[in-house]
Amino acid sequence: MGNGKAKAKELASRFDPRSFEAATYKRWTERGYFSADPHSDRETYVIVMPPPNVTAELHMGHGLNNTIQDVLIRWRRMQGREALWVPGTDHAGIATQNVVERQLAAEGKTRWDLGRVAFVERVWKWVNETGGTILEQLKAIGSSADWSRTCFTLDPGPSKAVREVFVSLYEKGLIYRGNYIVNWCPRCATALANEEVEHKETEGALYYQRYPIVGEETAFVVVATTRPETMLGDTAVAVHPQDHRHQGLVGRNVLLPLAEREIPVIADEFVDPEFGTGIVKVTPAHDPNDFEIGQRHGLQQVDIFNSDATLSDAVPKQFRGMDRFAAREAVVEALKQRGLLEKVERHLHSVGHCYRCGAAVEPRVSEQWFVHMKPLAEPALEAYRKGEVRFIPEHWGGVYEHWLENVRDWCISRQLWWGHRIPVWYCRSCSAMHVLREDPEGCSECGSEDIEQDPDVLDTWFSSWLWPFNTLGWPDETEGLKAFYPGHTLTTAPEILFFWVARMIMAGLEFMGGVPFNDVYLHGTVRDHLGRRMSKSLGNGIDPLEVVRIFGADALRFTLMNGVGIGADLQLNCEDLEESFHVGRNFGNKIWNAARLALPHLEGAEVSELPPREKLELSDRWILSRASRATREVTDSLERFRLHEAAAGVYRFFWSELCDWYLELVKPRLYDEANREARDVARAVLHDVLDISLRLLHPLMPFISEELWLRLPRRDAVSLMLAAWPEPAPDREDPEAEAQMAILQEMLSAVRNIRSEYGLAHGQEIEVQVRSADVALRRAIEAEGEPARKLGRIARLSFDGEARGARAGATAVLTSGAEVFVPLEGLIDVERECERLDKQIKQLDALVERAERRLASEDFVRKAPEHVVEQARTKLQGLREQLDTLSEKRRALEVD
Repeated sequence: MGNGKAKAKELASRFDPRSFEAATYKRWTERGYFSADPHSDRETYVIVMPPPNVTAELHMGHGLNNTIQDVLIRWRRMQGREALWVPGTDHAGIATQNVVERQLAAEGKTRWDLGRVAFVERVWKWVNETGGTILEQLKAIGSSADWSRTCFTLDPGPSKAVREVFVSLYEKGLIYRGNYIVNWCPRCATALANEEVEHKETEGALYYQRYPIVGEETAFVVVATTRPETMLGDTAVAVHPQDHRHQGLVGRNVLLPLAEREIPVIADEFVDPEFGTGIVKVTPAHDPNDFEIGQRHGLQQVDIFNSDATLSDAVPKQFRGMDRFAAREAVVEALKQRGLLEKVERHLHSVGHCYRCGAAVEPRVSEQWFVHMKPLAEPALEAYRKGEVRFIPEHWGGVYEHWLENVRDWCISRQLWWGHRIPVWYCRSCSAMHVLREDPEGCSECGSEDIEQDPDVLDTWFSSWLWPFNTLGWPDETEGLKAFYPGHTLTTAPEILFFWVARMIMAGLEFMGGVPFNDVYLHGTVRDHLGRRMSKSLGNGIDPLEVVRIFGADALRFTLMNGVGIGADLQLNCEDLEESFHVGRNFGNKIWNAARLALPHLEGAEVSELPPREKLELSDRWILSRASRATREVTDSLERFRLHEAAAGVYRFFWSELCDWYLELVKPRLYDEANREARDVARAVLHDVLDISLRLLHPLMPFISEELWLRLPRRDAVSLMLAAWPEPAPDREDPEAEAQMAILQEMLSAVRNIRSEYGLAHGQEIEVQVRSADVALRRAIEAEGEPARKLGRIARLSFDGEARGARAGATAVLTSGAEVFVPLEGLIDVERECERLDKQIKQLDALVERAERRLASEDFVRKAPEHVVEQARTKLQGLREQLDTLSEKRRALEVD
């Protein structure tokens, strides 16, 4: 396979990923390389893609999340696992309905003008036209998902699963309908689950209001509130039962201002005596804590809001129909006029906002459908504690545990038209309620056909929490379900830990008898160079497709993986793509240029197997040893989800070891036509190491690695993505060779530094004298003598040589104590260099003297802040070190 001698098309001199990335991806998909076989006898590895909203277009968060998943899938696939990555999209109830409602608004219409059926048809039309956009965009970054299994949460299969789960939980008594305090979004006109509310610190006010005590002309109680308009729905005021200041009030009535309604004073332990005056208003219809107090004391619930947060007919006439914020001002003004507003204080408090539209939510009593969560949460909590699920980073496990221990019932009904309609029907004739898996033709109680379905739809997350198994065909017993459930890894963002991750674990345990995955990798957030979260509203996002167009998908992928430390956020400069992605782009260039050097010596040639150890040169043994260690390090990093370390490991090996050292040292042998045996050994080693490098690189940079690997002779697969992941080779690991090469590298690096320091031209040959060299250094130099001399552009290399001071030059001291001396006469203008150094030394002397005088001043040391004094000491130390370095350089240019 791939062992022919035909010369492949020569690599272009300039790396241009656009010339092959699209064609490569097309070949992969056409040949079905991403598909997973449920009949395979190989061990499986499964990831389900967090389904992006059908409204979404690819942003950098998607780019990060899906690149992580693709790296893991490609790696496990190469390890021989039957790897399945299940893709799909979410119908995104609120978000999608909002998009289409905005389209209608632009036409001067509302959804009510169309009616429910026509509106839903309009949404389906929009989804069918644009809903697959983001999946196509994911292909551009190389995502190797099994697209034949693409799923949409409103597809018939998932819809069947949703009904099965709803009815099953209802039959078990875990789904119920009731009046309860919910988070109400007046913009979206629907209830929200607690996890769908984003709390923001808001600068507001604390209003101290007077409530007259009934039966006493001038006496009143003072309550503090941040929402004075809700006082119109108060049905009590409350004090703590052990607050001695107010015990005499309990059992009496106060007059509710403006509404002129008497309400009782009650005692409840929930009241915080330290808040405000220790007396609080109780509004059971509009505060979750007040709702609980109201339940305990049998208080009336007065709903003062309409669905759009205007005030309802339950309030006095002068406030009816007002917007809630206008009503707040009107209520405050009315209280002022009556002398019932004691004072107003500035107050910073947390206000809940809709996670979709950003409107401030209103707690409101409403009849909704709920899931009783505690019985589902307990097994999910136990699974975590038994180690069946682990979180990376680990601290998220504690957050998960805390949430499950304090879980509240889940409000699952939404007052929308787009989504899974609740499978409940009501008979208008006999009032019977039917919870069914299939649409009924009539009422099973009285036979009437006059039935109607519940108008609400289910929370979007009610379908998403079934994703790990409804995408595989559940509730049907499909081959895919048997083969690929449970899965293995979930990678997502921490903000949906409760929305989605915890609920999927609950659903998997409840309906499949086991957790849906074992590892949950929660990655950081993509931020801009100012540390702000990237968002459309801030205009600070980066379009991944633009990055692909400019730099290529591999550059995007490598940059993201190189920066994604565990638990850390990733910062990119939205104003300078070059700054953000140059590392990935430059690495691609380096790989391409290395291949341009290596492949002409390998393509079309009969490259032999690795020769025995005794035929290998030092550099051969070293690079083979380093390749084995790099394989172990990269594999270990991937196992531990340390993708940034895997990226750094591949980068370090390919760039610093293979390219900067081995390729340079092996060049003379590759071009040596006279010594065929040496050339063949070099070819065999180069082939082996380049093959390993490209395999290690593939999960991170699949396109360039595939393009280059297919040019290698002796390939073991038709595609690199189907080739075997490399294994460490302990028999190749050679500590002695690594130690010798480290000595040689230190010596040559010292020569390079001297060249750079004195501005010697790269091609200019120099003389090098090595003084006081130990046996190890001599052996290292002798082992790679000619290649080392060529690499260092060394015309003459000698040991010991003249005594110190015999000639002007530069000296570097190695860790062994040996000295590397480069004579500089004839290479630089020594006299001018001495003048330059003398000038710098004089300037530094003055700076050191000034810094010493400052630190010698008792006033400065005593009066200046400690950190300022410490900075001055650090600066002085740095100046002294610079002075010592320059003085040593100056002395080296003196001739005795």
